[in-house]
Amino acid sequence: MSNHLGMLRSPDGATKAKKRVGRGQGSGRGGTSTRGHKGHQSRSGYEGKMNFEGGQMPFARRVPKFGFKSPFRVEYQVVNVARLQELADAGQLADGVVTPESLFAIGAVSKRSQPIKILGNGDITAKLSVTAHKISASAQAKIEQAGGTVTTNG
Repeated sequence: MSNHLGMLRSPDGATKAKKRVGRGQGSGRGGTSTRGHKGHQSRSGYEGKMNFEGGQMPFARRVPKFGFKSPFRVEYQVVNVARLQELADAGQLADGVVTPESLFAIGAVSKRSQPIKILGNGDITAKLSVTAHKISASAQAKIEQAGGTVTTNG
């Protein structure tokens, strides 16, 4: 056997021939064509129920249930004021304006559709005009103390 990638094949005995059913009595799989006699599963068009496990207690009913996930939970992308200061120092914030769109454009947040919350971790000296979906009280105080403005849009 060649070591050429295009010449690979399964070793002998690893693959079986396809079971050809309904090809006459001489094939050994004629007559009922391996479906057995009578019953729903022997008929054409039979589709089993999703997750049906043959009468055994289904997995979804066997495992214990616990916890709760609120369908109304809002997951925010977090940006700290220290990060805003880094971006300002690097000259990435045009005219000191911070918006969700500008943060996404410079890569400070990864998702355009997920809301943004500004948190007060770190220090800020840059005078910024910050617009975000939510802003913590400490972040708002630090930004305004540095001479900036804060607006929320959500």
